[in-house]
Amino acid sequence: MPRVIVPAGLTMGPRYRYVRPPDPIPECYEIHLGDDLVELTETEAAVWAAAFHNAERHAKLEVNRESLIRFLETAPKPEPKATTLVDSLIARGLLVEFDTDGNLEPVFSRHKLLPLGEGLGSTPEDPHLHRIGHAGQPKAAVPVDIYGLWSFSWRDSDLWNSCVLYADDSENVAEGDEPSGATPQEIARDIAIHLPLLIAVSCGYLDPISA
Repeated sequence: MPRVIVPAGLTMGPRYRYVRPPDPIPECYEIHLGDDLVELTETEAAVWAAAFHNAERHAKLEVNRESLIRFLETAPKPEPKATTLVDSLIARGLLVEFDTDGNLEPVFSRHKLLPLGEGLGSTPEDPHLHRIGHAGQPKAAVPVDIYGLWSFSWRDSDLWNSCVLYADDSENVAEGDEPSGATPQEIARDIAIHLPLLIAVSCGYLDPISA
């Protein structure tokens, strides 16, 4: 059962000091996380950013805590405290682990999925896949159900509620369509296997909900 790790929050970039002459070293790096603006050191920010690395492996659900630590330890500039830093970011909610085949409700009920990028629609060649990207360039292609949930998830209280509401297609049935028969758990698993890629290519991000 693939257990994956993804970054949470939205980067706000480095913050520099109000000094003259200018100090080229950032005071900190900021991440928008829920209702907070979290300050990271340069090293912490580099570890957080490393969780976006290798979108192809994210698409294959091959990025987990162990592979992230191994990547940091074997980088051109190795990080000797990779394990401690990764564990700290997990504890602070800046990295999120989940099992794509496991019980997703505990994790999904604590986060919202916020869409980033542009919906680019489908193509004549692949009408079953809907593309998401930036500046007109596709970065991911997902089935229509994932595309619909991605586009509307910002309005829901949390990602689990998004899955519950998407599974309840009573409005479509009232219009004469056949019910999908999908459960919230099935919808959650479908979104879970696409989440790592969507986050890695900055087409969406997980944000913790307020307590």
